[in-house]
Amino acid sequence: MPEAAAAPIDPGLCPLCGQPNACGAEAARCSGEPCTDCWCMTVAIPPALRAQVPAEAQGLACICQRCVAKASPSDATGA
Repeated sequence: MPEAAAAPIDPGLCPLCGQPNACGAEAARCSGEPCTDCWCMTVAIPPALRAQVPAEAQGLACICQRCVAKASPSDATGA
């Protein structure tokens, strides 16, 4: 029996929790405008959190602010 195909990666959803990631870069890509601002451009995302992103979603979907805040509260607030 053939393996089931993996569900396509939705770049608008966090690959860790499945909730909307509010990615400014993805919104810009969809609108055809250049990306000039996104919440993630002003925070440090811990490498250990990035490592949790499944291989098939790496470079395709951003981690949401909520997951970043749970991993490192001070980084998610910009403090």
